Amino acid sequence: MDKQRLTQILETLKNGELSVDEAAGKLTHVVNEDLDFANIDHHRSLRKGFPEVIFGEGKTSEQIIGIMERMITQENVILTTRVDEEKAQRVLAAIPACRYEMDARMLIWAPSDPEPTGHGTVLVLSAGTSDIPVAREALLTARYMGNRVQSIFDVGVAGIHRLMRHREAMEKATVIIVVAGMEGALPSVVAGMVKAPVIAVPTSVGYGVSFGGMTALFGMLSSCSSNVAAVNIDNGFGAGYMASAINHIPLPAS
Repeated sequence: MDKQRLTQILETLKNGELSVDEAAGKLTHVVNEDLDFANIDHHRSLRKGFPEVIFGEGKTSEQIIGIMERMITQENVILTTRVDEEKAQRVLAAIPACRYEMDARMLIWAPSDPEPTGHGTVLVLSAGTSDIPVAREALLTARYMGNRVQSIFDVGVAGIHRLMRHREAMEKATVIIVVAGMEGALPSVVAGMVKAPVIAVPTSVGYGVSFGGMTALFGMLSSCSSNVAAVNIDNGFGAGYMASAINHIPLPAS
């Protein structure tokens, strides 16, 4: 339950439009709800500003449906990550209001697109076309967490001139997410051109000694550009979440 919904309940109670018992019923599961196979953290929106995100991998479609049905009564947006198409279709049959983003492997439930509440723009770059699925996961996470987002794909170091055309967008961004596989060089290049924090996302794309993303991760952790921080391999969600947290840090009073 987020602050807006909690405020609405208290206002209707104050105005006499809701009885004490009715209000108590709505607030019964405001902290957590035990479903046997999952313990839903309904309080997370109030603590952290965004609801619990469902990790779909390893869960059955029935479990995802059960969690989402309970969360829908409490939240304004629900994200589920790492959902394959077969599992997604079963969820969509039960909850038609959901949308499935196949490239990002995400299920999204939101009655309307959230209004941007972050200070600036989160820019998402991908080194190659093969990195786009992870980049899209980052982009959608940041968007539905209330950020203005922009994406520029396939601008890796093998054709660095492609990146240079977008220098203005990079300089204007508040936070930049850079997704790259292979040797993972792009985040260091981007970070050397801007003052914004750069969140580096290694992907498992690459041959042989890329070791499923380990080489890219090591390169990003070893970056000589001081404004780079790396998340886990293929973790677009984590990058989008962190970018949103940075973009929502309260500005000092002028």
